[in-house]
Amino acid sequence: MNKPKNIKKRKTFLAFQGLTNCVDSIAVTELTNKRKRKSERSKPSVVSEHSSQTAYTHDPDVQLMLRVKEGDDGAFAELVKAYQDRLIGIFTNMMQQGDMAEDLAQEVFMRIYRARNGYEPTAKFSTWLFRIANNLVSNTRRSKGRRKEVAMNIKDSGPLGPRPEEKLIAEKSALMPSRQVAKIEVQQVVRDALDTLNERQRMALLLHKFEGMSYIDIGETMEMSTSAVKSLLSRARESLRQRLEGYVK
Repeated sequence: MNKPKNIKKRKTFLAFQGLTNCVDSIAVTELTNKRKRKSERSKPSVVSEHSSQTAYTHDPDVQLMLRVKEGDDGAFAELVKAYQDRLIGIFTNMMQQGDMAEDLAQEVFMRIYRARNGYEPTAKFSTWLFRIANNLVSNTRRSKGRRKEVAMNIKDSGPLGPRPEEKLIAEKSALMPSRQVAKIEVQQVVRDALDTLNERQRMALLLHKFEGMSYIDIGETMEMSTSAVKSLLSRARESLRQRLEGYVK
């Protein structure tokens, strides 16, 4: 006896509906699993971010800044004492103006103090400080609207400046020893060579040579990749080598 067609259609529909429900169930399960996997993958990044904030708490200067955050002005005075001359040296070599260098150094400390309440140690304190200094140099140059390249006077202070006893000899004697004259001449040549570097090359070189920063720290300071820092320093060294070829053996 043949079954009515409507019964066959009904069974076919139910079978199709069951298959559809099964597929939907699998899809929902897979979607749930994907969301769960995505959630699990995102968790390490949160831990990593937390770790990045706590990784620098061993830095003594970070500890001082955390004390500043808590209202310890004495800790801030310690940071100023530790970094003021170093900042002035960097700014002097970047801007070639001693009085401007002091003003810029003061501005860096003002920005740090204003940011104390929201401070989080996501980098070494020195990295954070020199990042502010680097941005300040760029903004100052941009606001002036032109690049001013002026050879630094030999009396200016800074990492390459003459020592006080050298100044005394220059003032006391009309005839300086030849080796003393040669030394000052070399210092001036080095100054002039530094002046030929572009802003980023000069900053990277100063941070590397005078602050002893690693490529990684310079990259964090100047917001560049480590490979870009290496390339920048390589070009800076090559430029200096060519200009100092007759003086540096």
